[in-house]
Order: sequence, then C-alpha cells, then structure tokens
Amino acid sequence: MKKFTPIFAAITTTMVLSVFPVQAQQQLTVVEFGGAVGAAEKRAFFEPFEKNTGIKIIPVEYNGEQAKVKAMVEAKSVTWDVVEVETADVARGCDEGLFEKIDWSKIGNKADFQPAAVYECGVGVFVWSTIMAYNADKVKVGPKNWAEFWDTKKFAGKRGMRKGARYNLEFALMADGVKSTDVYKVLSTKGGADRAFKKLTELRPNIQWWETGAQPAQILVAGDVVLSVAFNGRIDAAQREGKNLKVSWTGGIYDLDVWTITKGTRNLDNAYKFIAFASSPDAQAEFARQIAYGPVNNKALAKLTPKILADLPTSPANSKDALQFDTRFWADQGEALEKRFAAWSAQ
Repeated sequence: MKKFTPIFAAITTTMVLSVFPVQAQQQLTVVEFGGAVGAAEKRAFFEPFEKNTGIKIIPVEYNGEQAKVKAMVEAKSVTWDVVEVETADVARGCDEGLFEKIDWSKIGNKADFQPAAVYECGVGVFVWSTIMAYNADKVKVGPKNWAEFWDTKKFAGKRGMRKGARYNLEFALMADGVKSTDVYKVLSTKGGADRAFKKLTELRPNIQWWETGAQPAQILVAGDVVLSVAFNGRIDAAQREGKNLKVSWTGGIYDLDVWTITKGTRNLDNAYKFIAFASSPDAQAEFARQIAYGPVNNKALAKLTPKILADLPTSPANSKDALQFDTRFWADQGEALEKRFAAWSAQ
C-alpha cells in the first residue's frame, strides 16, 4: 500500500482547510466601570452569556470618558461594541450620533422594564444610589440627613465627596433645607445654583475629593474621612468583605447605568444578544444577588428574597425620600455647572 508523502499530506491538509475554513471564536468588547460592579457583571452577565452562546466577552474598564467613543465613531474605527454609561451621557451621545438607536424588539417587552430604563439609544443595566456612608466602628449613629452631613461639630472630620458638580449641588441644596422634591426646581435658577455653591463653600475645608467608586470605602476604613458620599453598591461590596460600614438612605440620589451600542460596530447582532441576555429576569436577579443594585426588569423582583430586596435602592423603605437624578436638567445645564465647579474647586 502506498503511503502519503509529507508534501502530499501538507497539500491535502491545505485543501481541506480551504474547503472547511476554521471558524474563529466570536468576540464582543464590553466596556464597563470595573471594581465591584465589574465583578458582579462578570458573574451575572459575562460568564453565563459566554457559556450560553460561545461568544467571548472582552471586558474593558474605563472611568466613563466619552472622548474615546467619539474618536472611534468619527474615525470609523470602532473597537468598543457595548459601552456602559451614566444616564447623563446617553442623551448627549445619542444626539451626537455616538450610539445606535435601540431596536427594542430585540431586547424585550418595554412594559417589563422600569420606565427610567428605556432610552432611545440605551437600555438600563441596574438602578443604583448615591448615598451617605460611614464607618460604624468609629461613628455609632450616622447622619440622618444632609444637614447633619454638613454639621462638622456633630461629626468632626473630613467628608469624602465625588469630585464634580453632579450630585454635590443637589446634596448642598438639601443640606440647606430644600426638599428633595424641589431640588431641581431650585437648582434650575441662577439663585438656586448660587445657593448650592455657597453651601458647598461652607464645607470645602473639610472635603476630601474622590474620583473612583472604590475610594469611599477605602478612605472610610482607613479613617481618612468620617463620612462620605458613596455608591451604595460599593458599600455593599465592602460589607461583604467584613467591613463595618453603614448607609444612610435619606436624600439619596438614584440613577441608572445604561448599556449603549457604539455607532458603527461590526458586532451589532451580538451586541443585541448580549444586552437582551443581561436584561433577562434571571440575569437581572443574579446581578442583584451579587451586589445591592436594583433590577431594571421588574420580573426579576419575584426571584429575590426579602433580605436582598431590603438592601436595594428601589425598596420602599430606602427610596421613600430619594431623588431621581434628572438627566434632562444635566444635559441642558451640566456643561456650564461643571465648568463653574472646576473653577470653584481650583480656588
């Protein structure tokens, strides 16, 4: 019997491969904020999606900067497929043509979602809240409202606050006696903005600014600050690690993170598959088990225990005095207020 020579074998292999090309594994680049949220998304969304579809998720961590998205779209060289953004960036990015318009028939029934999660160019990921936090090993009874957060006699020491105008101006007005329901009505006037900055100025000598979501828990544990503005899920993550941190929900500002699809992505179909999967009741419920952020798909709530529901920003007890972040206000006035804040903070 005649044997194949190595040369003939190589030619045969080449012919077979040309007839039956090897399929490269499909990939999808998903840009997120990392940290405790990123870890929860990995367990609730990324890993199960990969297992169910065979599509590999390439996670990229960023701090919310939109300049890179804009540069990609303008250069028609898109490498970020799905990008998690804050609500203030959704409308702006949609208007600038940075994001694809969402075909909701590929996501699910809009009626199943919280209204705040439905956007022309985005799909809500989860509901989170910016709240007051403190180290219960050092502060036995925490602040009950924003006026007490400002009270440096009752709570001596530094305050951690996110560097920027967003949230801080709202908190300043509540500290100055404005009801949560009236905050944006007041802040939309020149006198209201002046009032907010004046109140911030009172606290400025005691402020330690932070820029990433992990920092509030770190500086509270280290004792660098006595109280801090924080994202509730970051405090939940620290609690799961055994840190004795507590939350005061009064006057918290709740908001959402939102999935967007970068305009011009070559992976549009897979982007829709991923967002639909992450928006399903099972995935949403699993995410809430991983970190104390509220589901946007209302059908997920029935899958959660009362204990988990009690720690979510969407629970009745935690949301009764909460303020919804006003994306329209910040889209209209945010640029001017952020510039004013930058000048103020540099003084």
